[in-house]
Amino acid sequence: MIDADTSKSICDNLLDNGIEIEHACEKSCACTTCHVIIREGFNALVPSEEDEDDLLDKAWGLEPTSRLSCQTMAPVDEDLVVELPRYTINHAKENH
Repeated sequence: MIDADTSKSICDNLLDNGIEIEHACEKSCACTTCHVIIREGFNALVPSEEDEDDLLDKAWGLEPTSRLSCQTMAPVDEDLVVELPRYTINHAKENH
């Protein structure tokens, strides 16, 4: 369990807490390597935008509660349960 900074994305919160999540495009919404599945608290998130939705269509293991963690802010009044998928479409792990 981590205490998320609600001014930061889920991706940044994970990285700040030592959870190595890939982010090959440097969090610019240009890839799907930071794809996560929100297991609890999905409805508390601000809805995704079209750019994110278009990319998510390419993500491995896409589920109805999938999001790009670089584009999703941590909610203020809701706990989240976030799952990192086992695989990404990235062929080589980045040095992050």
